[in-house]
Amino acid sequence: MTSPTSHSQATPLPVARLEGIRLLVVDDDPDIRAAMCIALRAEKAVIDEVADGSMALHHLLSARPDAAVLDLMLPGQSGFTVLERCRALVPPVPVVMVTANQGRRHAALAESLGASAYLVKPVPLSRLVDAVCRALGR
Repeated sequence: MTSPTSHSQATPLPVARLEGIRLLVVDDDPDIRAAMCIALRAEKAVIDEVADGSMALHHLLSARPDAAVLDLMLPGQSGFTVLERCRALVPPVPVVMVTANQGRRHAALAESLGASAYLVKPVPLSRLVDAVCRALGR
């Protein structure tokens, strides 16, 4: 008696959606910044993180990230200032704004300055990752 041959199919590994992507994560709250970085690193992104707008501007010019995740209310320079500089670069750096500010005027201003997304904290980390992927066309 012969036994049937079992053909096991390998379960496909999940695709790391941000592999090879360098992201700048800017938030002055170390706990929020750490959580965002963990979620983005889980998708294999290379993360550079800073805690204020002035360092973000410096890093933006020196490291040239593929995209940025940016808080609105920052010490040093505002998130709007950093957003404007990101979008003025050639090619422009896509920006996902993440803020506790629920004001519609701020959201409209961020959109008019070229933000790819405006997310209000607390943001589910899966939604953040999805927004970054969309901003990068992935």
